[in-house]
Amino acid sequence: MIQKTVTVNNEHGLHARPAALIVRTATKFRSDFFIERDGVKVNGKSIMGVMMLAAENGAVLTLSAEGVDAEYLIEEIAAMIEGGFGT
Repeated sequence: MIQKTVTVNNEHGLHARPAALIVRTATKFRSDFFIERDGVKVNGKSIMGVMMLAAENGAVLTLSAEGVDAEYLIEEIAAMIEGGFGT
């Protein structure tokens, strides 16, 4: 299992558009993917799960993935979150 801790770097946090972008990107990979915040762990390929985290700007998230392409999945999602989702 690959894990990485990231900080949300987006003025509005993980609202609908960034959450959808995370899910859309994660589903391109075969590995299982989870996001954890404050002890709540959700499936990172579920829009409802990601939105349930209610992660505001500055929130610390732990990304974890397990599978054949886990490293690439984590790298891509982490870069997206830390890069502010291209904003």
